[in-house]
Amino acid sequence: MKQLLLNIQPPAAPGFDNFIIGQNDEALSSLQAVLAGQTPTPFIYLWGAAGSGKTHLLLAAQAMGAHIADDVHTLDAESQIILFDTFNHIKAEGGVLVTAGSHAPTQMGLRDDLATRLAFGLVYQLQPLSDSEKADALRAHASDRGMKLPDEVIAYCLKYLRRDLPTLVSVLDALDQWSLTTKKPVTVPLLKNMLQLELTH
Repeated sequence: MKQLLLNIQPPAAPGFDNFIIGQNDEALSSLQAVLAGQTPTPFIYLWGAAGSGKTHLLLAAQAMGAHIADDVHTLDAESQIILFDTFNHIKAEGGVLVTAGSHAPTQMGLRDDLATRLAFGLVYQLQPLSDSEKADALRAHASDRGMKLPDEVIAYCLKYLRRDLPTLVSVLDALDQWSLTTKKPVTVPLLKNMLQLELTH
């Protein structure tokens, strides 16, 4: 058995080109404008539920030279002071700061001065992808690979697997490889077979 092909690969590095926009087109375009220095403020804060794409966008922004701070709702007192100082330094010296958290800046119990700073720039709530948007994204990814992907396989993935898009895409890639290795078409039984083999190794 070619075990190497069964290994579900890590997802591709987060970038703007592989971010599935869904209902977040305004937030994405504003973030890109901030990074390009086309806005009055160099600060943007993104918030939303887990899986809405906050970390993906922050890592994409970091790759373009921005300072980032993720999960600000988890920062302890010392870390909040550091972020406050970073904000002031960027305001004085230049640069871009992209931050993210679970809720709007003033709703997370942060220091008042930090919450005010976070709310000072652009603030956007990210909307998670709907199941239909995830399904469309998986179909597009499969099409790019030249992979025939039945709707029932997509439905199974959305019902039984981790529902974040990077995981789903990684499973699809592994399933495509497994289909080629076993010379069998992509089906739900083939997916179950592959996942069972993953669990036993």
